[in-house]
Amino acid sequence: MKKTLLVAAVALSALFAGAASAQDAGELSFNIAATNNYVWRGVSQTDDNGALQGGVDYKKGMFYVGAWGSNVDFGNETANTEVDLYAGLTPTAGDFSFDFGYIHYMYPDQCDDCDFNVGELKAAVSHPMGAGSIGFAMYLPAEDLADPYYEINASQPIGDKWTVSGAIGNYEAAGYTTWNAGVTYAITDSLSLDMRYSDASRVAGVDLPDNVYATLKVGF
Repeated sequence: MKKTLLVAAVALSALFAGAASAQDAGELSFNIAATNNYVWRGVSQTDDNGALQGGVDYKKGMFYVGAWGSNVDFGNETANTEVDLYAGLTPTAGDFSFDFGYIHYMYPDQCDDCDFNVGELKAAVSHPMGAGSIGFAMYLPAEDLADPYYEINASQPIGDKWTVSGAIGNYEAAGYTTWNAGVTYAITDSLSLDMRYSDASRVAGVDLPDNVYATLKVGF
């Protein structure tokens, strides 16, 4: 799994670096993270175990494209690796910042009978709220354009190092609501530690477990 992630990261890095060099413009960035639990929309993707994650992004003007990967554990060896590819546009209108894009979630080592790969359309908007911001985002399955995930999110810096943030979302396809709240501490300009709590409502009469997790992330 780690070898697969490394090969994918090297290949994508070379691709984006080549694109940036060819156009002699734009901004290329990378990120690496370690977390004790990979939680996505209120649900652990690693069976409450840790994850190593990394991504690469290229941005020029309003346009961006990127890739991100992590280990996962859905049980019974159904998949061990997730790779997300995404692209979009980030226009602005006055104080409103928009993000329109597409995300494709892939599981290259999924089992022969599995079908986890899926695409989503994204539409998001944010607006300043004092020193922080408030926003709304919706993710719509690209295959049938039905049962979206949508959320309201907000963040507020406290001093130079701390930021408080949270979100409340509803996942119509899975039939539950979820929320999270946490704080991020900027250790340096490129290194941060995020500590977060999340919970979700019952699904088909079953309680989804809450999660407490921390993520150490470096960008360069």
